[in-house]
Amino acid sequence: MAVRKDTIFERFLSPIIRSFIDEKKLREFYESMDWEAEGDRFRRPDLSYPHYYSSQNFHGIEGGYLNPGASVSYDPITQYVLPPNETWVRQGLIDSIKGTPRRILDLGCGTGSTTLMLKQAFPQAQVTGLDFSPYMLVMADHKANKAGLDLQWRHGNAEETGFPDASFDVVTASLLFHETPPTVSKSILQECFRLLTPGGAVLILDGNQKTIRQVEWLTEVFEEPYIKDYAAGSVDAWMGAVGFEAVQTKDLFLIHQVTHGMKPIPAEGYSARVQQVPTSTTLDDFGSEGIPAPAF
Repeated sequence: MAVRKDTIFERFLSPIIRSFIDEKKLREFYESMDWEAEGDRFRRPDLSYPHYYSSQNFHGIEGGYLNPGASVSYDPITQYVLPPNETWVRQGLIDSIKGTPRRILDLGCGTGSTTLMLKQAFPQAQVTGLDFSPYMLVMADHKANKAGLDLQWRHGNAEETGFPDASFDVVTASLLFHETPPTVSKSILQECFRLLTPGGAVLILDGNQKTIRQVEWLTEVFEEPYIKDYAAGSVDAWMGAVGFEAVQTKDLFLIHQVTHGMKPIPAEGYSARVQQVPTSTTLDDFGSEGIPAPAF
């Protein structure tokens, strides 16, 4: 796994974090797996990667998340760079979910850390994680199997998931928007609106935009090509522009935030904009063996 040496993270923080990580064990795990074969279990041959994703070395890793090594190093590093505690931060999103959703979609799920917590919080729900990287999905599936959790994993684009309209009660995204250009983040929110049932909720966990704007060094620690554009924007405004109501952002430990929005429920007698989902293409069909994948 080739990593750039000139980032602030590599020069200053990496040596400290590495003292807490068993790199030998990680290397052994990495070498124990045929990543291409495992990735083929999730990889969609018809899926093309946009330039903003395929051209960047996220966190200084050459090839970004399309490098299988990133899926092995992500969790050990993230636990130390998501203060004050990674689980507490992710729990902040889950605690913001109201009611008991039946179907949940976690966009940009990565190695599935939030996805697994969603399933544990709502064991009766059908929980699906979607990510661009088949290697991240390999790791997510490994973690789910180890935890004995039944989850669905989908290789796909958060801007165009291919799921039917009104498929989910809750759509979440954790630590995704600071890694996408604002135009893409807005497009993802538009897709969230389409995917949600009326009254459904979208929840976005990410860096605190106000804090990042005020503390410039936070944008320089990691190689994050879009974080300054993210910090200059407003997830609240993006949600409102798409049509979400009751939009509210809650600060988490000063440097994180959770933004919640609800898809409006049409007034009585007003025809809903969301088309009914044909029984032949319900969400339960997606991800099943032999079911054709929708085009992106």
